[in-house]
Amino acid sequence: MDCTYRKPLKIHLVTSTESPEFTHLARALSQSSLVGLDAEWKPQRSHQSNFPRVSLLQLACQPGPRFNPESDESNASVVFLLDLSSIPLPSIWELLKELFVSPDILKLGFKFKQDLIYLSSTFCSQGCDIGFDRVEPYLDITSIYNHLHHKQLGRKLPKETKSLANICKELLDISLSKELQCSDWSNRPLTEEQKNYAAIDAHCLIEIFNIFQVKVAQKGNSCSSISELDSSNLDLGLKGILEKPDIGNKTVRFKLCEALDIIRATSYYSQCLPEGVVSRVSYLNTMPMDESLVKIVRKYGEKILLRECDKAPKTSKKKGRKRSSVIVDSREKRLDDIGDWQGPPPWDLSLGGDGYPKFLCDVMVEGLAKHLRCVGIDAATPRSKKPEPRSNI
Repeated sequence: MDCTYRKPLKIHLVTSTESPEFTHLARALSQSSLVGLDAEWKPQRSHQSNFPRVSLLQLACQPGPRFNPESDESNASVVFLLDLSSIPLPSIWELLKELFVSPDILKLGFKFKQDLIYLSSTFCSQGCDIGFDRVEPYLDITSIYNHLHHKQLGRKLPKETKSLANICKELLDISLSKELQCSDWSNRPLTEEQKNYAAIDAHCLIEIFNIFQVKVAQKGNSCSSISELDSSNLDLGLKGILEKPDIGNKTVRFKLCEALDIIRATSYYSQCLPEGVVSRVSYLNTMPMDESLVKIVRKYGEKILLRECDKAPKTSKKKGRKRSSVIVDSREKRLDDIGDWQGPPPWDLSLGGDGYPKFLCDVMVEGLAKHLRCVGIDAATPRSKKPEPRSNI
């Protein structure tokens, strides 16, 4: 797989809710305003009555610069591979459901509706009766590509959408190999090639969106550049905040994020409640989107909604015309007559024939006559394709 990224790519395989990788995932989701979604499953070779079981869910997270403006890695994307074959699905259902509908996180995907259908079916089969029915706010990479290359230039939208590999080649100048797409994702352990393939599939969504965001900002339709916090502004007192309201607001926002990080690190999945007391924990303590993302969501945002008919596999039923019993009876009678044929065929030598079959084909099966002649059988069609005029006797 020939892929070169400008930003470092960190991959974390999450196999348990008790692992450090899962804690890292929860923290990254809470700090991110942008998440790329993708899923992998074992391909079905033939039509089956059930949806395929999703084996891997990829989450590419891009933390915002507000959480650590002094770090060079603040904008580095992190990709988490959720091993749905190892993790008890009910233990992460609330986390994913909250992620899918969080108004503070823009979700990216490439035709993710099918992935969501399979994902919902997988969770329902493991005791999560509701599954998932929506993702919002959402932005599809296909829509981003159309906005960049068709609507902006006044072109008509193409009838056939480009593949993700073609879009990456055109926008990112990288080549995505899809050889592992049809590999068996249910086998464990996953190979390093599978991990890299899955991570890059989710990570490239964020890379494509970043290009879109920059072009929108340059055009001046949505985004405006946001000045980063200077480290000296973090030590401003109350007087400085009041004198510089713009910097003051950002300073308060940054300090609040730091406080929330401390609360999350000490309370996530570690709440000790008395026996019999039930409490619903909010798994994602997110901050509102930056103004630049808010404007993009308002102008280009989409959402995925699953209907009841989407949650059941579609059976392919070939519709045929009902034939009357009279036609069926007449056909059966003709077949019976054929079965009663006795004696040699008309071209038999004992009947005066030359031993070679001859067929006169109707003009409706003229092609059959040509094929018969190709294999050495004498076949002909009437010279005149028009019926002879009828005359009264």
